[in-house]
Amino acid sequence: MTAEHVLVLNASYEPLQRVSVRHAIKMLVRQVAVVEEATDQDFGPFKVPKVLRLVRYVVMRWTHGRTRLCTKAAIKARDKMCAYCGGHAETVDHVVPRSRGGTLSWENAVAACLRCNHRKADRTPAEAGMTLLLTPSAPGYLALV
Repeated sequence: MTAEHVLVLNASYEPLQRVSVRHAIKMLVRQVAVVEEATDQDFGPFKVPKVLRLVRYVVMRWTHGRTRLCTKAAIKARDKMCAYCGGHAETVDHVVPRSRGGTLSWENAVAACLRCNHRKADRTPAEAGMTLLLTPSAPGYLALV
């Protein structure tokens, strides 16, 4: 987590989201949250918060039983590296190529570097003689927060 973001916890200490420091200060002014952990830096009358906890519990029905939106940016954030060589991920590769009916889904897409993506081309990893370093799957809610 970077210094520009503050983790917001529910009243039950479950992680909800990350917000900017500016938004966090507004939450403190409105008294909808309290500081759980802060940095040594001052921001007016407040210390710059790292973690906030909401004063009242927020029901999160929308996170349960619903799959997260699968986008290329989310795939790269999930994998953090090339699924074939472990290098810097620049693109997204479809394990089953789109030309063969593969879709952009959590189970069929992996992050890849340009070199590996071009090498695999319009083939499956087995046909290209390449192995996956990770098994693509839908991330849990906490992995995306």
